Amino acid sequence: MNKFVKILKKIQNYAEYTGNPTKIMYTAIGYITCKIKAFSSKILLVMAKLLLLNGPNLNLLGQREPDVYGHDSLADIVQRARQKANQLGHELEDFQSNAEHELVNRIHQAKQDDIGMIIFNPGAFTHTSISLRDALLGVDIPFIELHLSNVFAREKFRQHSFLSDIALGVISGMGAKGYELAVEAADYKLTES
Repeated sequence: MNKFVKILKKIQNYAEYTGNPTKIMYTAIGYITCKIKAFSSKILLVMAKLLLLNGPNLNLLGQREPDVYGHDSLADIVQRARQKANQLGHELEDFQSNAEHELVNRIHQAKQDDIGMIIFNPGAFTHTSISLRDALLGVDIPFIELHLSNVFAREKFRQHSFLSDIALGVISGMGAKGYELAVEAADYKLTES
């Protein structure tokens, strides 16, 4: 799978470099069966579907404790993450809920949706939810744990995560930019050999 993804990435880069993505894609399709998606009148290879999950209170971003979480709304943050995913050739779906069971159900659904990687800001559920941990283990989809603030520089109870030890990695303290960094990290992990 990783070799296939590398080949697709090279084809996409070459197509963009030559300025003739249609001709390159017709040639590539002769050798490889792949999903293609039209985006802004150029051909974009969809290498993986990413799922961005956001937990409780993240719907209040931009309003809730801006000195800790920043001034950007969740919609703005998700839009930039989606743009980054598209630039890298991936599709990004997103889901936010304040209810633990809804997040568990969405994680379960991710397996049927052929999600290749999950990026997850579990919010306060980071420190409390064994059911989210079990759901992530149950679907066996790799994920990156994400936090806007540096949880290790905050209250003691925020420094424990039920998810970090099963995550591919953790991005913490980079603010809204952390979402784009998480997409880049997902791309790296999906395309590394």
